[in-house]
Amino acid sequence: MDLTGKVAIVTGSGRGIGKAIALRLAEAGATIVVNDVGDNAPAEQTVAEIKQMNRQATAIMADVSSSADATRLIDTAIATYGKVDILVNNAGITRDQLTMRMTDEEWDKVIAVDLRSVFLCTRAVLRFMLKQRSGKIVSISSVVGIMGNIGQANYASAKAGIIGFTKAIAKEVASRGITANAVAPGFIDTPMTQAIPEDIRKLMIDHIPLACMGTPRDIAEAVVFLASDEARYITGQVITVDGGFSLGKI
Repeated sequence: MDLTGKVAIVTGSGRGIGKAIALRLAEAGATIVVNDVGDNAPAEQTVAEIKQMNRQATAIMADVSSSADATRLIDTAIATYGKVDILVNNAGITRDQLTMRMTDEEWDKVIAVDLRSVFLCTRAVLRFMLKQRSGKIVSISSVVGIMGNIGQANYASAKAGIIGFTKAIAKEVASRGITANAVAPGFIDTPMTQAIPEDIRKLMIDHIPLACMGTPRDIAEAVVFLASDEARYITGQVITVDGGFSLGKI
């Protein structure tokens, strides 16, 4: 899959799955706009690693749950590189709590970062992609958005919302040569899941038919495929990358 000459924005790409996606897109030849919020050191580290591949990259710090920041991210990327070919909506957080104990802030923050940001960044980039009559939008959902999960009503709602949003957008923009798809990761080995107690991790792995956790690279490979010309006839779809977890225990 060759993405030479393409410009990609990856939200939340200072670390974890987002960083893996940014690095894999760069390996395929794309110029990368790395986005994060807060401490800019992780984003700059991702940029440095991309430049070591002799690829172009820049970091743009922005809170993509803010309409003004999301618009600034897209506009700055276009001003810097002249276009945007690929948008990967990856930014996300969790605030886990049983619904009866969940605060308004815990609900609102997850919906804002995980779902509202997808709408804001997509809306902003479509202004350009529609004129360009081409583009690839890939949003990171989750198997939790398909299956639900105890203590994650906010996260499950946001990730399910991404699926519905993706299908709607795919229908709206297909006539302009733009595709929109989602990737739904399962149990992925990241710093967040590494913090889970070992007995709980083992229990979860026992429910995965392939009997192992996925890696951020596994997610990145699916994203690169959907962002490539090889996936030109795929739109409105959800690619589940979970080792069979969502199939249920064997």
